Amino acid sequence: MNTLAPEWLWFVFVIFVLLALFVDFVVLKKQGAHEVSVPEAVRWSAVWVALSLAFNGLLWWAFAQSQGTEVANTKALEFLTGYLIEKSLAVDNIFVFLLIFSYFAVPSAFQKRVLMIGIILAMVLRTVMILVGGWLIAEFHWILYLFGAFLLFTGIKMWWAADKESDLEDNPALKLLRRVMHVSTNFDGEKFFTVQNGVKIATPLLLVVALVGFTDVIFAVDSIPAIYAVTSDPFIVLTSNIFAILGLRAMYFLLAAMASKFHLLSYGLALILVFIGTKMLIVDFYKIPVLVSLGVVIGILAITMVWSVKTAPKVLSER
Repeated sequence: MNTLAPEWLWFVFVIFVLLALFVDFVVLKKQGAHEVSVPEAVRWSAVWVALSLAFNGLLWWAFAQSQGTEVANTKALEFLTGYLIEKSLAVDNIFVFLLIFSYFAVPSAFQKRVLMIGIILAMVLRTVMILVGGWLIAEFHWILYLFGAFLLFTGIKMWWAADKESDLEDNPALKLLRRVMHVSTNFDGEKFFTVQNGVKIATPLLLVVALVGFTDVIFAVDSIPAIYAVTSDPFIVLTSNIFAILGLRAMYFLLAAMASKFHLLSYGLALILVFIGTKMLIVDFYKIPVLVSLGVVIGILAITMVWSVKTAPKVLSER
C-alpha cells in the first residue's frame, strides 16, 4: 500500500480501536437495554469526537517525526477533512436507520445493541473495501474519474430525492431477507432467534441488524470514494472512516431527537457529494487544496443546518 504512515502507528490505531470497542461493550453490558437520552448521546458524541481529535494529534506527531512538519500538517488536515466528510455522510445513514427502526417498531431500549453490531460489521466491511479501493486507484488511476462521475450522479440524485418519502417496503434487501428466512411477528427481548410451535425462527431484530448492515455497505460505496478525493493514502482513508463510524451510535440517538430541525440537511449532503465528485473529475487539471475542501464541507454543513433551523415548520420547531 502506498502510505507514509510508520508501522507502529498502524499498531497503535488497531489497539486504539479495540480498546474503544471493549470499553463501549462493557458500558453497553453494564447499562443493559435502556433508552438512550439526549444528554447521554451528547456526552458519548463528545467522547468519540475527542478521541478522534486525540488520534489526529498523535498522527500529526508521528508524521512530523518521520516526514517533517509540512507533511504532518497535510496529513492531519486530510484526516480531519475525511473525518468530517464521513461524519456528514453518516447523517444519511442515520435517517435510513430511523426509517428501519420505525418500520419494524423497534423499541428504543433494543436499538443500542443493533447499532453496536452494525458498527462492527461496518468496520470490517469498510476496511476490506478501503484496502481494495486503494489498490485499484494505485493500479488504475483512471478509476478516479469513475468514482468522481458516480459521486456527481449520486449527489444530483440525492438532491432530487431530498424531499421525497422513502418506502422501505420496496427495499430489495428486505424482500430478499423475507424470502430466505422465517421471521416471527413479535420481538423476544434482545434475542435474534425465538421458538414458535417448536420451531426455531428469526425475530424481527435479526432482520433489522441485517438491513442495517446492507444499508451501510450501500452507503460505503458513496463515502469511501469521497474520502479518496481528499487523499490517496489508505491509512488516512481507513482511520478517518473508522473513527467516524465509532461515534455513529451516539450520533444516531442525538440526531434522532433533532431530525425534524435539520430537514434541509439532505440538500447539503447532496452538494457535498457534487463538490467531491467534481474535485475527483478535475484532479489531473487542478488539485483543490485540502484546506479549501475542508472549508467548503464545513461551510455547506453550517449554512444548511442554520437555514434548516430558520425555516423549520412551526409545528416541528415548537416540539
